[in-house]
Amino acid sequence: MRRWLVSHYMGMVHVVLSVTTVALLALLSWGIAQSNIIAAMLAGAGLAVDIVMGGSTLLVPEDLRSQATERTLRVASGTLTYMAAGLSPESCTAVCQLLLPETAAAAIAMTDARATLAFVGDDINGFRAGERLAGPTKEVMESKHMQTFTVFDRNEWMGSGGEDEPTERERLFPVGIIAPLVVADRSVGTLRLYYRHGRDVDRTQLAIARGLAELLSTQLSAYELDRQAELTARAEVKALQAQINPHFLFNTLNTIASLTRTNPDKARNLLREFSVFYRRTLEGSQSLIPLCEELEQTRRYLKIEKARFGEDRIVETEAVEPGCGSVKVPSFIVQPIVENAVRHAMRDEGPLHIDVQVATDGDDVLLAVADDGLGMDEPIARRLLEGSSQDIPKSSNGSGIALRNVAERIERFYGIGSGVEIMSKSGEGTCVTLRLVGVAPRSAITQR
Repeated sequence: MRRWLVSHYMGMVHVVLSVTTVALLALLSWGIAQSNIIAAMLAGAGLAVDIVMGGSTLLVPEDLRSQATERTLRVASGTLTYMAAGLSPESCTAVCQLLLPETAAAAIAMTDARATLAFVGDDINGFRAGERLAGPTKEVMESKHMQTFTVFDRNEWMGSGGEDEPTERERLFPVGIIAPLVVADRSVGTLRLYYRHGRDVDRTQLAIARGLAELLSTQLSAYELDRQAELTARAEVKALQAQINPHFLFNTLNTIASLTRTNPDKARNLLREFSVFYRRTLEGSQSLIPLCEELEQTRRYLKIEKARFGEDRIVETEAVEPGCGSVKVPSFIVQPIVENAVRHAMRDEGPLHIDVQVATDGDDVLLAVADDGLGMDEPIARRLLEGSSQDIPKSSNGSGIALRNVAERIERFYGIGSGVEIMSKSGEGTCVTLRLVGVAPRSAITQR
C-alpha cells in the first residue's frame, strides 16, 4: 500500500512540475519578446527552481525501482515454489496470500479453466471454492486479454446472476481486474483483483495485474514442461507394458491353432488380422494417427476375441459423427478401453454389448466406450483412473494401468480440460468418456 501511495504522490508532483514548467516557458518567451527584463528574470528563476525540484524527485523513483526489483524477485521466488505444483486450491491460496500485499486490492482470487480455486482478502465469509466461472471471467478466458469488471456485469461474481439485487459480496467488491493465465497460447485460468472503489483501479493497478499474471503464466509454463517430460517417460513405459500382453498373445495363438483343424480358412484370415494387429501395436506407440485408424485397430482386436469367445458373445456397435474420423489422436486410446471391457466386464454367460460413440461438443471431441457388463462401484472406478490397484478386486486388476496411461497421454497431447471420465454401476455396465479439447473438425463447427 505504501508503494501505491508513493506512486500516486510522485505522479501528482510530476503533473504540477510539468504545468509549472510550461507556464514559466511561456512567461520567458513573452518577456523576451516584449523586452520585459523583470518578467524574463522571474521566469528564468522559476525554471531554475523547477529543474532543482525535478532533479530531486527523480531520485525517489530510482530508489523505488530498486525496492520494486527486490520485491519482484521476492514475489517471483515465492510464487515459483507454489506454482511448481500447478493450479490447485492449496497452491493458489498460498499465491493469493503472497500477492495481496503487493497490490492495493481488497481481495485476490485465482481460477483454473473451470472454477474458482482460491479467494483471499477481507470480508470473504461465505465464499465456497469450486464455484463455476461466468460472465467476464469466461470472456477473459476466451479472449486471453485482461479486462475490468463492475457489479453491473451481472454474471461476474462467482457465478451469481439474474436480475436480483447485488449480493453482500458484490457490494464489498464492486469493481475489479481479471487477467488471464496463459500456457502455450491456451488460457488455463485467471487472476482476479477486487477493489472497494472504482478510483482504486488505475494504471498502476492494471500494470501490477498484468505483470503478476504474466509471471504466473511463465511459471505455469515451466511447470507444464516438467510435467509433460515426466508424463512422457511414464506413458512410454506404460504403453509398452500395455501393448505386450502375453496372455492375449498365447490365447490368440491357441485359438488359431485349434481353427487350423476345424476351419483352415478362418484360421488363415485370423492369422493375417493378428499379424496386422501386432505390427500396428509395435509401430504406433508415439505418432498421432487418424481416429479412423485407431477404430480400425480396435475392430481387429474384437475380431480376434470373437474367434476366441464366439461370435455371439461380443456385440459391438459404432457411431462416428461425420468428419471426426480424421481427427488426429495418439494410438491406443480406444483399443485398451475396449480390451478392459472384454477382459473384466464380460459375464460367464450371455453377450457383452460394446458401443463406441464419437461426437463433437463445441470445439471438443467426445469419445465414449460403453458396455453393459459387470460394472463396478464408484470408489473402484476412481482408483482405476488414478492408476492404483490397492483394494481393487482381482477381476479389475490391470485395467488401471491402461486407463491411467490413456488419461496421461490425452492430457499431454490436448492440454488442460482434456482427460478421461468413468461412469459405472455394479451389475449394469461402464461408460468411459474421453474429452479431446479443441480438436473438433472445422466442418462440424461450421455446420452448427
